[in-house]
Amino acid sequence: MPPEDLPRAEFGFPGPLRDLLLRAIHEGRKTTTTALFTEFEAADEPLPKPGSREVLIDSAGLPVGVIEIVEVRRLRLAEVDLAHAIAEGEGHRSVHDWRVDHERFWHSHEFRDSLGDPDFAVDDDTLVVTQRFRLISR
Repeated sequence: MPPEDLPRAEFGFPGPLRDLLLRAIHEGRKTTTTALFTEFEAADEPLPKPGSREVLIDSAGLPVGVIEIVEVRRLRLAEVDLAHAIAEGEGHRSVHDWRVDHERFWHSHEFRDSLGDPDFAVDDDTLVVTQRFRLISR
């Protein structure tokens, strides 16, 4: 399937965070990611499946690579493990540090606005979707 026909993989929001995450993917440091299950529900999108491919989109909206999904798990936020947190490639050395950073993002005005819920908050029981992927082309 040509990249333009693939689902889009947009990490974070356009800007410095997305640029950092894409650089980590291209350097091979980032091989996992986490989304909230509610994001898929709000967009009425199915969860990705192993073997599916997505086109990476940069901050300018341009394609910069293709990833293949290797593993998808749906679990409680409290169940995210250290191996996953480290594989996110953002320099976290503990699940606690990983969670603090992710909660900062999920509790941001920009994220809450994207969900249309100004009071949105996560807790231990919030369902997350963890994905392991591999970069297959640039």
